[in-house]
Amino acid sequence: MKRQNVRTLSLVVCTFTYLLIGAAVFDALESDTESKRWEILSDMKNGLVRKYNITPEDYHMIEIVIIENKPHKAGPQWKFAGAFYFATVVLAMIGYGHSTPVTVGGKAFCMAYAMVGIPLGLVMFQSIGERLNKFASVVIRRAKCYLRCNTTEATEMNLMFATGMLSSIIITTGAAVFSRYEGWSYFDSFYYCFVTLTTIGFGDYVALQNDQALTSKPGYVALSLVFILFGLAVVAASINLLVLRFMTMQAEENARDEDKDSSRIVLPIDAHPLAGRQRSHEDQASVCSCNCLGNKQCEGGALLPAPARRAARPPDLAERASV
Repeated sequence: MKRQNVRTLSLVVCTFTYLLIGAAVFDALESDTESKRWEILSDMKNGLVRKYNITPEDYHMIEIVIIENKPHKAGPQWKFAGAFYFATVVLAMIGYGHSTPVTVGGKAFCMAYAMVGIPLGLVMFQSIGERLNKFASVVIRRAKCYLRCNTTEATEMNLMFATGMLSSIIITTGAAVFSRYEGWSYFDSFYYCFVTLTTIGFGDYVALQNDQALTSKPGYVALSLVFILFGLAVVAASINLLVLRFMTMQAEENARDEDKDSSRIVLPIDAHPLAGRQRSHEDQASVCSCNCLGNKQCEGGALLPAPARRAARPPDLAERASV
């Protein structure tokens, strides 16, 4: 089995093992809390129904009104500021789910917009990531020259360290900003920044959803959009380095496998270096036998065909052959 097949199989096994471990850990951490919350909510629901004598139909309508009213706390979601925020979330593949199109035309346009916008966004983030890596390599080279290091070239590990540090700075700074404006704890803000820049986008924490922020705080809206776009570009730079490293390893293994396959190739008999010598020896032996027999079957050291050999016989031998 080739090394590539072994590596692919190992990645599949490791991924499924990682999924199983993650499921077990989340089950252990969240299952009990989920059960307790469900019991508390059920008790509160039953208490409200008994206290105000609410029918199941009325309670269901109240739930619908409360759920549908939740996105409107931030103000109009589909004016230009909110629509631009939604378009950014779609193009970046974050998908908070805080607001979704309702009309048929809006849903159709969203699908068409995403089909074109997502590849465009991926190419843009990848290109910006490459430029950031180039800028980081220049800075690292100059820093090494200033420090008089033995090697001044920026290695892959140096670039990965630089982009990792920049990503950490962006996430920690963004967490402080969102904690200040949204009223979240710093840990929750850090969690929001990480989920956003990794394009997971659960939607449990979404910025710009309080105090009519989309219409009353344009500076904060611009800061949030810059954070998303620039942060995704930095994360794309880190991913670009990992992809390049993986492709380099794969190319090296492919070249190694090709060298092994070429060393196992068996040459055919005609292509064997000794085949020409053996054939020349056979030709020389046939010529020598012809000359040693003293007949005229060979002409110029070459063996004549059968009609030419008959014609080359002496007349008396030809007559005897005919009789």
